Amino acid sequence: MADKKYSIQKSEAEWLEELGEARYKILREKGTERPFTGAYNLNFEEGTYACGACNTPLFKSDSKFDSGCGWPSFDEAIEGSVEYIQDRSLGMMRTEILCATCGSHLGHVFNDGPTKTGQRYCVNSLSVDFTKDK
Repeated sequence: MADKKYSIQKSEAEWLEELGEARYKILREKGTERPFTGAYNLNFEEGTYACGACNTPLFKSDSKFDSGCGWPSFDEAIEGSVEYIQDRSLGMMRTEILCATCGSHLGHVFNDGPTKTGQRYCVNSLSVDFTKDK
């Protein structure tokens, strides 16, 4: 993955063993799940979405909205939880979002959101875990 040193460091073999193949492909190899297949795409319960690799809180449910794109969408991240990287893969310019604690790939953020922030954080369900508020 990246050369940057994150506060949580593991070898790729350790990540693979801990995450399993499907989550490893997304979180560590920058893969993506097929649209409309993720567990959290249409989840609108109140709670917190945390990194699926290190459990760092990333998004609160009050920032989630149905963008119709097929992936969970948020209009803002918890401050300081996400790192932004310019992504020029696939012949286009995008902004990749990574967990700021472990460097795992979450998805991308776009400037086409319908809310007051104008942001659409497009996140893979397999890259996060959801904890319902009590």
